[in-house]
Parts: sequence; C-alpha cells; structure tokens
Amino acid sequence: MSVMFARSILIAAFLLGCPGARAEMLNLRYGESASPLQSIFSLPALVAERQGYFAREGLNFSIVPVAGGGEATINALHDGAADISHVATNFLVTAALGGSDAVAIAAEFNNPVYALVAKPWVADVADLKGRLLGLADEKGAVTYATRKLLALHGLGAGDYRFKVIEGTPARFQCLVSGDCAAVPLGQPQDFFALRQGMKTLGLSTDATPEFLYTVTVARRGWARDHAEAVTRYVRALGAAFAFIRDPARRDDVARTIRDAFGASDEAARKTLALYFEPERHVLPMRGEISLAGLARVQDFMIETGVISAPVPTDRLVDLTYLRAAGLQD
Repeated sequence: MSVMFARSILIAAFLLGCPGARAEMLNLRYGESASPLQSIFSLPALVAERQGYFAREGLNFSIVPVAGGGEATINALHDGAADISHVATNFLVTAALGGSDAVAIAAEFNNPVYALVAKPWVADVADLKGRLLGLADEKGAVTYATRKLLALHGLGAGDYRFKVIEGTPARFQCLVSGDCAAVPLGQPQDFFALRQGMKTLGLSTDATPEFLYTVTVARRGWARDHAEAVTRYVRALGAAFAFIRDPARRDDVARTIRDAFGASDEAARKTLALYFEPERHVLPMRGEISLAGLARVQDFMIETGVISAPVPTDRLVDLTYLRAAGLQD
C-alpha cells in the first residue's frame, strides 16, 4: 500500500467519523469588542477555535473585531458585519427595549471574578475615601458589583470620586501608571498588577449573587434561518467548556492563557485555580443559560434605575439551539 493511498484512507476515516466534517462547511462571523479580546472573557471561543472544535463542526469561524462596547457588538448584527456576537447581558436587555430582536443563544461567562485592586499605599477600603477610582460603564455589572463591594466596607457612592474607563486593560494602565487609586480588574491583569506591588481589597463575588454575565447573541430571525450553523456553534462551545473544566487539560488551558494574553504560567494557573478551586461557577458547564442568572441581571438594572421593569425572558433568550445540541434542559 502506498503512503499516499494510506493517507487517503486515514483522511476518509476521519471524515466519516466526524459528523461536522461530513456536512457542508458554513461561514460564521463572531463579533467581539477590543476589551474581551484582550482578557479572559474570550477564553471559551478561543479554546473552541484552537482545539479545532469549530472546524470539527464544519464551521469556518472568524472573529470580527468591533470598535466600541456592548451596544456596538449588537449593532454589528443589525449592520450585517457579524452573524453572532459576544456581549454583556445588560446590553442585550437594553437592546431589546430599543427594539432589537437579538437573543442569547449560549452563555459564555456567569459569575465573573473582578478583583478590586489598589495602589500599594492603600491599606484598606476606608483609605479610598475621597480618592479617584477607575470604574467601568456606570450601567454595567462590573460597576454595580464594585459599588456593592465598596458599600460592604462602608463606602457609599458619594465617598469617592470616579471616572469611567472601559475595559480591564485600560483600567490596569490607570492603576499602574495613572491617577487611579483603585480599579476593578479581571484576569489575568489582576495578577499582573499584584506582581507590580498592587494589592487586592476584595472580590466582586463577595458582593453579588448568581449572575449571567456574558452571552453569545444572534438576531432571532437570522438564527432561525441558520439553525444548523447556530447549533454547530453551541455544540463546539460546549466542547470548549468541557475541555477548560477537565483537570487533565489544565496544562493546555494554562498554555492558551499564556499565549493569548501574555500571562505568566503562575498567573494562568492562579486564574484557573480562582475559578475552580473551589468551584465558583464562573463558567457554565456546557454553555447552558441560567435563567435565574438572567433574572438577577435585570434585578440589578432595576435597582440602579437603568430599566423600570424586567423584559420578558422569551424576548431575551432562545434555547432552541442549546436544546438541539443536548446542552440545556
């Protein structure tokens, strides 16, 4: 048997054994803004791409960088620049109130761990009184959790000054080289800051309950017309979550974090330990959407005056594709 012939047999066997490979290859454009592209929140899609899960499902998956924040990634769906997008859940809610037909088709992050990180001279939260803090969008979950955390330590909204700085990377810069006394940071930038002598004053999860932080969204009509592509996507994403959660794959996931975000091996491993040792339910098990977590998001939006009443769940979520992939009850 020739080498070429043997190789052809192996390729054919692989294709026959892989349902996604047998099917027509489908294009799928994933809208992502700059901040999550540079932080841990892009990990699920990154792992799915690097481990070949999208290709296995017969998807030509591509990331479309979107300038701006959550509103821009949803607008990219309406402009036709992206087919699906990664967005914080609160932006999905406000988009629905504005008439968007975008719906969540999978969860990406549930309970984000944001560390309130301060300059070395800050002894405790009380030292932040009258100081300048760098906060995220005033209407977003990060700022909500940070304010809750500060309140637990006796600081009300009028006890400190703040400026809005979108994205963990930009807040990191304000902390280490700017005028911010403290900022909320995601991973791995919080560990970068600690290595530079900064200190952690608390975690967002100390102050906020079960949450649905970021989701993959698509326009309802587009998803219905491209049901096969959407189902393949959530199946690949589900495989990525299983991979990330597998203790036997810890070295591989740490390597991905190092390569993608410039983290040290120590920071990558500490990030994973923060999520899973003990289990903090930061990530969904397989991309399933927590309706209780969605309700909590709307509760905080009502509490902070962003919305006056909750948007009906069926306007925000379409579980069709997760259920078709066997990932949601």
